[in-house]
Amino acid sequence: MFYLVRHGEPDYSERNSKIYQGFGVNLSPLTAAGIAQIKAAAQDPRLAGADVILSSPYTRALQTAAVLSKELGIEIAVETDLHEWLANKSYIYESDEKAGQSYREYIEWNGVYPQGEEKDWETSAMMRERALRVLEKYRNCGKVIVACHGMLIQAVTGGGYPACGQITEYRLQ
Repeated sequence: MFYLVRHGEPDYSERNSKIYQGFGVNLSPLTAAGIAQIKAAAQDPRLAGADVILSSPYTRALQTAAVLSKELGIEIAVETDLHEWLANKSYIYESDEKAGQSYREYIEWNGVYPQGEEKDWETSAMMRERALRVLEKYRNCGKVIVACHGMLIQAVTGGGYPACGQITEYRLQ
């Protein structure tokens, strides 16, 4: 069983300053409230006795995994393909304006390109595929915690957008 945990509330207060310009926004840590959200999630009995905590490489997910690891005494493995949705699937940095437009299109078209069109952004199916490749590697573990992102959780489960610190159960088919 996989327990997908959306990272705690991030602190984007330094967005577009210092090293946080562009992709650097993914270096943003959790807020104090975000840390509290994850400490509360760690008390959920479903997480006890997990075999491993997988984490996205982004700071907000890594810090989430670190808090869970400390609270639960479980090792962390970083899986780079558990990263957040890509506004440009070619890994090219997009301006905030362009990334925002891509996000609005993603939402408007429910994560699917309009028929006959190709877009720069990553579709829901692309996110799901890359995440499932990671989860497949851990299929034989009894219980796995995954510290990751809301859009990724939606893509994998087909469910709603989770709140910060929310736990979503998922079983591979």
